[in-house]
Amino acid sequence: MPDLLPKVFLLSPARAGGQRMGLLFSPRANFALAWQFQQQGAPIGELFQFASGLYFRGKLAYARAFGRAPAGGACALAIAPGRGLMDVDQTITTAELRAMGEVPVDVSEARYREPLERDARVLAQNLGKRGQAVLLGSIATGKYADIFLEILGDRLLFPPSFVGRGDMSRGGLLLRAVRAQEELPYAPLRGAVRHGTRPPRLKPY
Repeated sequence: MPDLLPKVFLLSPARAGGQRMGLLFSPRANFALAWQFQQQGAPIGELFQFASGLYFRGKLAYARAFGRAPAGGACALAIAPGRGLMDVDQTITTAELRAMGEVPVDVSEARYREPLERDARVLAQNLGKRGQAVLLGSIATGKYADIFLEILGDRLLFPPSFVGRGDMSRGGLLLRAVRAQEELPYAPLRGAVRHGTRPPRLKPY
């Protein structure tokens, strides 16, 4: 019988106040996502993907390919500064994205930490005792990992193949896994080695 337990992916954020994200606000923007965003809002996952490029595209595709949503929840949640965890398909407005850009991704900042703790507790309840949350983001610092680990404990996993890789390499690794329909191995974050040497470059796909 297949394992149907919930598996939710936690996607680290793109920089909401970054230069590339700023293109979405420009009145001179001549591409569809910017027009949609300025007029009616757009899904946060699509906005983060635009700003972050290959890395977030890989995370988004991977989470959609292998996630299993808990009852009443989503299988892919983006870390949204000031908002906590958001379904990647949830629409946000220009005002909401500007507000995110004003919140530092720093555990000492209550505006960032408290919504994330709140939503992590909700997620822990939705996952039950055996569901899993997989962090697709940096574990080298504690800016998201430590918050989730305190609340989710042994249910928090990560791909060990991320250790030592840069963002572009991680994005490529995730897209390869989606194309091959082969999920990466995971390990509990508790007690894991968070730093490592850079692995060999991926061979051309």
